[in-house]
Amino acid sequence: MTLYAAWASNLDPGRMVERCPHSPVADVGWLTGWRLTFGAEDQHWDGALPMLVPSEGDRVFVAVYDISPLDEQGLDASEGIDLGLHEKLHVRVEVPDGEVVAWTYVLDAYEGGLPSARTLAMVSDAAEAAGAPHDYVLALRERPCQAG
Repeated sequence: MTLYAAWASNLDPGRMVERCPHSPVADVGWLTGWRLTFGAEDQHWDGALPMLVPSEGDRVFVAVYDISPLDEQGLDASEGIDLGLHEKLHVRVEVPDGEVVAWTYVLDAYEGGLPSARTLAMVSDAAEAAGAPHDYVLALRERPCQAG
C-alpha cells in the first residue's frame, strides 16, 4: 500500500469509505507550501474546480490514507488521470508524529474563477467532517463563490 494525501471533497471520511473501501485513514496533517484555490472554470464545469498550487507560507489540511492498489486504480480513473485532468505528485505531509511522503492529485489547469456554491459547500463540509480546525473550515466557507 501507498500513502495518499486527500484534500477537497476527498477529505470526507464517508466519501472515502465508499470510494476506497480497502484503504483506511492513517493520519491527518498539512501540506505546507501549498494553497487550496480554484481553476479550470473555462472547462465548462459547474464553476471552477478545487486545485492545489505551490504557495510559500500557506498550507492545506489533508487526510492521509493507506491506499490499496485496487482503490488507487479506482481513484485514478475517477480523477481523470488517463484523460490528463490531474497529475499525481509526491508531497511531504506534516503529521502529528513528524512527516510522511504521500501522493496527491493536482489539477492540470490554470488557476482562476469562482467555484459554485455547491462545490464550496462540499469542500468545506468535507474538511469539517475530517476534523480540520474550525478557523480553517470557516475560512473555506467564507470564500467567494458563484451564486446559485
